[in-house]
This record gives sequence, C-alpha cells and structure tokens, in this order.
Amino acid sequence: MDSKVRERNIARARLKFLEGAESPPPIVPDTIRDSWQRSKYLGVAIDQVVVPYQPDYDRESRLVRAAAPVLDRLEQTLTGSDACVIVTDRNGWVRDRRVGEMRLSAHLDRVHLAPGFSYAERFVGTNGIGVALEERRSSVVLGTEHFNERLQQVSCAASPIRNPISGRVEGALNLTCWNGPVSSLMAALAREAAADVERVLYEMSTSYERALLEAFRYATHYGDRPVLCLGQDLLLANSAAAARLTAGDHRLLHEAAAELGHAPRTRRRVRLTGGRSVLVRCRQVDSTAGPAGYLLDLVFEDAPDDDVPSRAGSGGGGRGQERGHGPGAAVGSRPCPLPGLVGTDPAWNTAAHGAVRCARDRVPLLVYGEPGTGKCALARATHAVTGAATAPVVIDAADPPGGAARGSGAGDIPAPGDAPASAGVRDPGDTADAGGLAHTLRSVPAGPGRALVLRHLDSVTPADAPAVAGALAAAAARGTWVVATLGRAATIPDTLLHCFTEAVTVPPLRHRVADLPALVESLLRRTGAGVRCAPDVLPLLRRQDWPGNIRQLETVLRGAAAGRRTYRIEARDLPPSLHTATHRALSAWEAAERDTLVEALLAADGNKLLAAQRLGISRTTIYRKMRAYGITLPTRP
Repeated sequence: MDSKVRERNIARARLKFLEGAESPPPIVPDTIRDSWQRSKYLGVAIDQVVVPYQPDYDRESRLVRAAAPVLDRLEQTLTGSDACVIVTDRNGWVRDRRVGEMRLSAHLDRVHLAPGFSYAERFVGTNGIGVALEERRSSVVLGTEHFNERLQQVSCAASPIRNPISGRVEGALNLTCWNGPVSSLMAALAREAAADVERVLYEMSTSYERALLEAFRYATHYGDRPVLCLGQDLLLANSAAAARLTAGDHRLLHEAAAELGHAPRTRRRVRLTGGRSVLVRCRQVDSTAGPAGYLLDLVFEDAPDDDVPSRAGSGGGGRGQERGHGPGAAVGSRPCPLPGLVGTDPAWNTAAHGAVRCARDRVPLLVYGEPGTGKCALARATHAVTGAATAPVVIDAADPPGGAARGSGAGDIPAPGDAPASAGVRDPGDTADAGGLAHTLRSVPAGPGRALVLRHLDSVTPADAPAVAGALAAAAARGTWVVATLGRAATIPDTLLHCFTEAVTVPPLRHRVADLPALVESLLRRTGAGVRCAPDVLPLLRRQDWPGNIRQLETVLRGAAAGRRTYRIEARDLPPSLHTATHRALSAWEAAERDTLVEALLAADGNKLLAAQRLGISRTTIYRKMRAYGITLPTRP
C-alpha cells in the first residue's frame, strides 16, 4: 500500500477511535492500537503537548555517561541530516539530545522533546519512546500513528537500553526524523545504537557485577533448573526461579546463602513466605576484588515437608502447612478472599495466603509493609477467617502502655488501611509505668481462639526487647496467635525476631495498580452513601505514587465524597495535588501556587484563557506553570 494512502487510512482510523469507536480497525498495528487505547483511557490530550519538566537532574548519571560516546559518534554522522538521536531514562525523562539540522531542532523544542521533559506514554500518548518503555521492546511510530496530532509531522523509532548485568530496562534510545522514506531504516539503527550503549554499560560495571553475571550465565547455560544469583545490590534469576519467588523469599534466601556460602556441597531446606519449602545449594562467587555474592541452585517442594526446621527459636507455635495446593501451583496466582478486604494482585495474594495459613495453624507471624498498606487489617481479617469469637487485641509499641486499645467485636473488620493507633490494655489501677509494654502484653487475655497484634515492633527499645519477647512467647505458649507489624526497612533485635516463625510482606499501593478499581469501590462502599466515581477519576488515581498507601487513598475518597457537587465523585472533587505529576518535593509556596492554578483551571472547565484572565496572568504563563507542575486536566481548545 502506498505510504500516503496508508497515512490517510491511519488518520481516519484514529479520528473514528477518538470519536467513540471501541477499537481501531485491523489496519492499525497491534502495538499502536494498544497504545491508543491506553492513551485514551489515561485522558492524554490530543491537540497540545503538556508534559512535566524536571530541570534539576543528574547530568553525570551512569546512563548519560555510557550513552555519551555513542551519541558523539551518531552526532557526527547525523550532521546536516533531518534526524536526531535522543536518550531517556527508564521513566521517559529526556536526558540527552543531538539534532542534525536547526529546523528539526526548533520543532522538537516546540513540542518539548528536549532534555528535562518527560515523553512517557501517560503524558504525551503514543510515541516511540513511550511505547518502547511501556512494551519493553523496540517500537516504530510513523507520522499519523502518534496519538497527539502535534507530533504527526515526524516519525520515530526507539529501542530499550537494558542493563547487561541485571537485564533491567535503564532507558531508551530514540531516533526521530521528518516523515519520509528514511523512516523504515530507523528501527535497525536504533537497535544497533542501544546495543552500543549496553556494551559501554557492561564495560562500566564493577568486577563484582561481571563475576556474578558470568557465574549466572554458566549456571543457566544448560538446563532450566531454577537458579538465583544474589549480590549486594544485584539480583539475577532465570524464569524458573523468578516465577515462583517474591521479594520476601529473596530476603530469606539471602540469609540462608550467607550461612551456606562456604559449604558448597551442603543443601539446606528453607521455608518461603508462601508456605512452601525449597532445597538450596549455595556457592560463593568470587571476583578479582573479593567475594561478589552467591549462586543458588533451587529445588522447589510443592508440598511442605514435616522435617523443615523452624526459623525461630522462642516464638512457640508450630509451623504451618500449605493447604489446597496442587503440584506446581503458585500461591500468588490464586485469589484469597478475606472479609472486608479486596485484591487479586499476586503479591497481595501471597501475603494473604501466608497470613491465613499462619492464623489457622497459630504460627507467630511478622507482617512487613509501608505505613498504610493494611498490615493490621490483614491480621484482623485472617483472624476472623478462622471463626474466632473475639477480635484481636491491638497494642501499639510506639505508644507507651496506656496508649493501646482493645479490639472490638468479633465481626469488626476495619478499612483496608492500617488501623489507627489503639489504646492501652490495662487492668484497673495500673499506672503508665507499671511494668511498661511487657506488663501490658502480659495483661492481655490469652488462650486458644485469641489473637494479639503488636503494631510498630521496631519501636521496642533494645533494653525492653528481652521482656517484650518473653511476654510474646508466653502468649504464644498459651495458644494466642501472635502477630507483629513493622516497616520493611526496619531493624529489630534478634531477641524479638526469634519470636516469629513466619513473615509476609504487604505490597504498597503503587505496586497494586490492578487492584485500584476494586479498592476504590470497596472504600466508597464504606461511606454508606452509594457514591461512585466518574470515568475520568480513575486515571487520575492510577498515576499517583500514593506514599500513604491505602490509608491515603481512603482519606482522599472520603474528602471527595463529602465535598462532591453531583451524585458522583468527579475529577474536580479531587484535591489539586492529584491533578499533577511532579517528580520532586514542592515548597509550601510552590504547592500553594499549584493548588491555586488547578482550582482556577477546574473552575474554568479547563479553559486556559479564561483561567489566566481570572488569575491576572498570561496564557503563556499558564502553559509554563502546567508543564512545571505536571498538571493535566480535561481541557478545551
């Protein structure tokens, strides 16, 4: 088909798709069709380029230094031609650009395809950089295939740049030129240039990293047995191991490897966070500069073995057994319904299955996770699954005795975020300093069918650790299910760590994007007002990092539901900060300016000219501030 005819057909297909067609016709390539659908779902603008700007970035980063000699060579080749080469980081931020002719350079400046700006798909829609990073493979976007019409004068090809040691995508190399016959050659050139950058990255790697990579390649050259390679800041796993291990498993295996590093012929059985066991044979990997890490050969056991030793010493409570597993079944692949909680994310399922098993077998459990992820709620829900007649008693180690609260009735399951700090469980007449936290723990009713949850275990001081450990062990010995929560990066004394036989990690909300619709529906249901979200709300929620996790999401939704202007929550009801996508902390003055600008744009239904008039500034200033703060709103021309 003639290229001009094809361009016209693609352009017509794009217009029909934007006007409401459910899916583009077959003439549109699959990767472009998928990208159009993602761009439309995210509400990306189609007639103007509004992208965030990040002027302060590391101009001497490892990626920039590795790409520099490749770009220098290409710059000489491209001089006088209508083409340019661009390097971005893994998030789409442009880090370097070399242009062959001034006219193309001016056009790229107008559409902000320049260092400091982000060309991630969620900001500008379908483009070579965005698609390559989203799909993790080379991409070509020709003229009218771009989602934003401001980009349709050029064609581009991009290829991911992968770390040659870890295999992780470090960035992308993109070639852009005016539409024309040369477009068909760009993909091959982009792949070759990306490979050149990867070779420089390998040469820049340390002797430790190279030694680990060589050991990993040798171990995986023959056969498909599960292999894991662990270094200080590097983890390599083949597909047979990666599909069955979680972040919590990596931590457990690293601990086992440290003990087995000098005994290469010894095998050890390690209990994983999901409940299964794995036989581990480990050898230390050495480099010219010293020990580099460990290489682990793994043999998974789908049915737990009664001979598996416990990891803890004083915690009491027998070890748990996996239930309901067929051979080869992955725990994280099966949903685990819990009262009051929702989610089907594999990492969430793994944590939920592990907690349920521990609750049924009364195995002392340590729950890791960032604040607000739902650690305490998980403990309450899993305890309820066992049919217990009483709710867990929750004590906050960060609050001195007298600050922790008694659990409520048996069926009371809190919101998915962590519960607020509870109040003290004390006998009448106890004083605040009568035995401290350990005395409070010993005062809690204990026995079969009861549960004790100690929040913020990392707040226990080393001086109090032995007494607290003794109180927890005493409760476990009487049949109480003992659970503690703490942050993922926290360190606690070994005396306390030995109280717990198992550990699970609750994933942060930013790693559970697929669960967001169900979480939003569940949280809004709790308001009791029958509130729902408008279609343009969820895309705004998806692009947030949610440092406060589910607790922060719940606060935002409750505030939006209370202040909504219609029967449903609309984009204008969300806080101004959710309409932006800045990648740096804002000062108080900048945050106030951003909020004022967002409120003016919302009041003007996205009309920038009207918003500028009301604020007493120019429309050019509006555009500049929107780019600086990463503001994206449903706009009108």
